[in-house]
Amino acid sequence: MNGLRDAIEQYLALRRSLGFELRIQAGILRRFANFAEREKASYVTTGLVLRWVDTLTHALPATAARSVGVVRRFAIWQTGLDSRTEVPPPRLVASRYERRLPFLHTDEQIVQLLLETEQLHSPKGLRGPTFSTLFGLIAVTGLRISEALKLDRSDVDLIEGVLDIRRTKFGKSRLVPVHPTTRAALAMYAERRDRILGDIATPAFFVSEQAQRITDCVARHYFAHVSRRLGQRTSAGKGLTGRRRVRLTIRRGHGPRLHDLRHRFAAHTLLNWYRDGVDVEREIPKLSTYLGHCAVSQTYWYIDAVPELLQLAAGRIVSPSKEVMP
Repeated sequence: MNGLRDAIEQYLALRRSLGFELRIQAGILRRFANFAEREKASYVTTGLVLRWVDTLTHALPATAARSVGVVRRFAIWQTGLDSRTEVPPPRLVASRYERRLPFLHTDEQIVQLLLETEQLHSPKGLRGPTFSTLFGLIAVTGLRISEALKLDRSDVDLIEGVLDIRRTKFGKSRLVPVHPTTRAALAMYAERRDRILGDIATPAFFVSEQAQRITDCVARHYFAHVSRRLGQRTSAGKGLTGRRRVRLTIRRGHGPRLHDLRHRFAAHTLLNWYRDGVDVEREIPKLSTYLGHCAVSQTYWYIDAVPELLQLAAGRIVSPSKEVMP
């Protein structure tokens, strides 16, 4: 390790000791350290950061700006240890964040997705059931992928049909009830998992054939892989990744994302409420709580993002139902 990489690891260890996970930030800082080593740089300068940004050719502008922000926060801390450190200006990389519009799978597309996922080949026959059940759970509950993967076996009550969602994106915990059919699907997966793997050390509910917790990257990879096989996602060719363990990987391409299954759940819930004449203003806080949003405004975003929802909402304003009239 050079001085900069040592400093980054020290910075990460310090912040983690204060309760921060920093999974994404750690990856960004370590990639920056790799670049700095290639540049033979041992401390942060604005010029070094700009040259690093030029290498992020496949990143969206908003992603590049966030990455620079992570390096900038590290540089601020590092100035107290190395006087040569330059703190990049706050808006070194300007970017306007634009939230991507969701891809809303139809019911038929969800069925095709789960059936195709079930056919994923693996030596022990567990990969297909694992990812099919995982994708299905996200589609019918709107869980974040991180929340689903963090589930331990003790968090999944197969008797009452309740999921204990802990350590969420905003530090909030919640209980998520599931439909009896979902509970049955989870129980079927658990029985198959235990029959194939037997006693395992990890407490994780969703596991790989190596009896390890499924990672976010692997889950997204298989979702993209299956989506391409169904013709829903374009292929971006092949490339090499990894510095010490160079391996051939298939890039994810463009099209539906795993997170779109969560978007679909939220949008379809709102669509059904509007079509059924439900008082959405009264019910939307319940959906916001179920999804784990930190503010109801995050749930209202779907009304703007989905044209049919916006049209239904506008129609409700123009022609209010008799129930709300004096």
